[in-house]
Amino acid sequence: MAKKKESVFDKRLENYYDELKWLYGELYHGDEQAFNYFITMLRHFYDTRDKSLKEWDEKKEKNPGWFTGCNMLGMLMYTGCFGGTLQGVRSHLDYVQSVGVNYIHLMPLLESPKDRSDGGYAVADFRKVQPELGTMDDLYELAADLHSRDMSLCLDFVMNHTSEDHEWAVRARRGEKEFQDRYFFYDDWNEPNDYEETVPQVFPQTAPGNFIWCSEAGKVVMTTFYPYQWDLNYRNPTVFNDMTANMLFLCNQGVDIIRLDAVPYIWKTLGTSCRNLPQVHTLVRIMRIATQIVCPGTILLGEVVMEPSKVVPYFGTVEKPECHMLYNVTTMASTWHTVATKDVRLLKHQLGIAFALPKQYIFLNYLRCHDDIGWGLDYDFLRKFSVEQVSHKKFLNDTLRGALPGSSHRGELYNDDPKLGDARLCGTTASLCGIEAAEYELDERKLDWSIKLDIMLHAFLFTQSGIPVLYSGDEIGQLNDYSYHEDPIKCSDSRYLHRGNFDWKSAAQRRKSGTRQKRIFDGIKKLAGLRAKHRVFDCAADVWIVETWNEHVLGIGRYYNGEKLIALFNFGDYEETAWINEEGNYKNLLTGKKCEAKDLVVPAHDFIWLLY
Repeated sequence: MAKKKESVFDKRLENYYDELKWLYGELYHGDEQAFNYFITMLRHFYDTRDKSLKEWDEKKEKNPGWFTGCNMLGMLMYTGCFGGTLQGVRSHLDYVQSVGVNYIHLMPLLESPKDRSDGGYAVADFRKVQPELGTMDDLYELAADLHSRDMSLCLDFVMNHTSEDHEWAVRARRGEKEFQDRYFFYDDWNEPNDYEETVPQVFPQTAPGNFIWCSEAGKVVMTTFYPYQWDLNYRNPTVFNDMTANMLFLCNQGVDIIRLDAVPYIWKTLGTSCRNLPQVHTLVRIMRIATQIVCPGTILLGEVVMEPSKVVPYFGTVEKPECHMLYNVTTMASTWHTVATKDVRLLKHQLGIAFALPKQYIFLNYLRCHDDIGWGLDYDFLRKFSVEQVSHKKFLNDTLRGALPGSSHRGELYNDDPKLGDARLCGTTASLCGIEAAEYELDERKLDWSIKLDIMLHAFLFTQSGIPVLYSGDEIGQLNDYSYHEDPIKCSDSRYLHRGNFDWKSAAQRRKSGTRQKRIFDGIKKLAGLRAKHRVFDCAADVWIVETWNEHVLGIGRYYNGEKLIALFNFGDYEETAWINEEGNYKNLLTGKKCEAKDLVVPAHDFIWLLY
């Protein structure tokens, strides 16, 4: 009798089965029933995955580094703000492509309560789209359209908690033990108070504490973020099985990049900080294996907003990888520190650490995103220059919100804690660069200066090692939106300052000569085109700090396959000399002119890309 041909699923499962069973058994104490259900669930999502998506997987499997090339450029956007609906986003894909973008990250769009959603991060149903944005069919059609253009789709997967309106939470409130066991329910405050001894507060001003009293259930519930976001109990294998199923459901709608939201928080142990525990890494590794078996074209992007020593472990190891990509949040914060101080020493120090990491560690780089700027800087390093943490944070915030004389930056504080001096900052890239103030004052000189800074920062973004992502609107220099102050739901959250609707009338100005929109759009488009053309920008390139002997000028070197790039960025207010001495004849990538890379003068708020 002929031997039955082994299926693609079975081959993939066989490759990982022993590790998968060992990890699952260690985490869930050898629960065979739960493990067998997990395997059956994986098979179901493979079997129900569309043929077109399986072909997409095969294409990606043949080129596993598809997301690491110099042509990768992302754009982050809110569906409602950018296109109104998912179909509206589809109608604007030509515009997105015109910037050079080939993957879009849609902010949370799954069903959630309008007045208790934290911007969509309190999910009431992981398998339904917020009705005003469209349907799951619309999401699938958008993904298919993107794939036909060789573009990818990223979506948030909120895994630490659900909305209090989620079916599990509703049934838990009614007293069903099976569903209370999916969360953290306590009969009294004894154990919650023990947790509070060691668990930090995420939002001490707007949502103090990590627990609330649920009067309907007559019990205490863990709510690490906001009272309406109930933490899931991943010690319960049913939670992990069902949440992994929800993730794979989204993958089967055509989502290529899964952003694991707040991943460090997902395992709780009494007597710890409940952050970055070893079990978190086991869960992420299992999720990586699950995608490798069901949908190997999928990329896991970890949201770990912490210092580098805590971020890097989420890559896993070369043999046992976890996340494919991680956010480079420290560089983002250090960049705005450098804008405020005009001193590149901290940025050099931080980049030097990042550049020394293995090349397979792929960072997602950005200037601005939907969130605030938190000042989690390397204060041990800054103390060498007599910088004190609390006073320095105040200086940064005062500078970047225009509270100091002569400052043209326009931001607002977020989550201000006067006692700890720990406020964070909000604002669009353009407003933080001074464009808003310059236009208000009708000061052309200041406007030129601010636009130069904006474009220089994007050039710096494109020079970093990893994948650059634009925040929708930054390509036209969109300004702060102060209308949120008039909205009773949004007014208490200053992050809505930079979450305004995309201004399509403003975008039309990108075709008009001399406008701020055209100057920034054309500048970023040119940078993206140059980056895509030269392999020296690949993630596989060697990258290092070039010493400029000038505290205002940052130097970065890149080398790949015979190409060498020297990039210089002047964060100062005056022209500065980069005291470099590189051998060979270089070409200025922006002007095409040849020059020597020796003692170069860099104008204020400007940059130079030299190719050898």
